Amino acid sequence: MENQPNTSKKSIMLNYGAILGFASIIVMLINYVIGDIYQPHWSLMIFSLAVTSTIIVYGLKKAKEMNSGFLSVGEAIKTGLGISLISALIYIVYLFIFYNMIEPDYFINMAKVQEQMIIERYPNLTDEQMEGAIKNAGMFANTGANLTLTMIISLFFGLIISLIAGLVMKKTEEA
Repeated sequence: MENQPNTSKKSIMLNYGAILGFASIIVMLINYVIGDIYQPHWSLMIFSLAVTSTIIVYGLKKAKEMNSGFLSVGEAIKTGLGISLISALIYIVYLFIFYNMIEPDYFINMAKVQEQMIIERYPNLTDEQMEGAIKNAGMFANTGANLTLTMIISLFFGLIISLIAGLVMKKTEEA
C-alpha cells in the first residue's frame, strides 16, 4: 500500500507529460503547416505557455486529489518537473525527426532568416560586428545544441509553473 502513492505520481507524470508532449508537437505542426516555422508569431509562444501551464496545473490538481486533498510545494515541484521531463523527451524525439527527416535544411534556412533579421534591425553594423552577430545567432544552429536547449527551457518553465501552482494549491496536514 505504501508504494501506491509513488505509482500514482509516476502515472500522473507519464500521462500528463505525454499529453503535454503531444500537444507541443501539434502546436509545432500547425505552425509548420501555416508556413511560420522560422519566425513564429509571438501569440504562438503565449498560446504554448498557456497550454503548458494548463496541463501542468491539471496534473498537479490530479496529484492533490489522489493524495486526499493534500499537496506540498515540494510535491508540486517534483510532479510538475516530472510532467515537463516526459513532455520534453517526447518533444525532443519529434524535433530530432523534424530536423533530420521532415525539414533537413532547417538550420540552413534558419541561419538565412536570422541573418536577414540582423541586417534589417541593425543596418549600421560594421562588417566585423555583423559577422560576430551572425556567429552568435548561429551558436545553437545544430540539432544537439537545440535539443539540449529545448530540454533546459522545458524544465525551467516546468519549475516556474509548478512552483507558482504549488504555492497556490498547497495544503498540508496540520502537525
